[in-house]
Amino acid sequence: MKTLFEKIVAREIPAAIVYEDDLVLAIRDINPQAPTHLLIFPKKPVARIAEAAATDEPLLGHLLLKAAEVADKLGLKKNGYRLVINNGADGGETVPHLHCHILGGRHLGWPPG
Repeated sequence: MKTLFEKIVAREIPAAIVYEDDLVLAIRDINPQAPTHLLIFPKKPVARIAEAAATDEPLLGHLLLKAAEVADKLGLKKNGYRLVINNGADGGETVPHLHCHILGGRHLGWPPG
């Protein structure tokens, strides 16, 4: 069964796409927790960071570099932003497909939850 993100990649579910290349896709979160809240995820299904393999290392690096590039293009670089990767139920994971939240546009407190 396909994950929500696999369905978005396949264009079976609509999404507000902000960035796309051969490896990753960035979309606006439908339930934003900050003025700017995007999700960036690999097109290749990787359930979660704890299940990534050594062979996924180039993909994971690409994901983080593209997250920074997308944040910069959205004007978040100057004042800062947060990248969040949830892992498992206690970590807040709700979709079993590795994804990184890009949050910004306001001061983000610490600790986060």
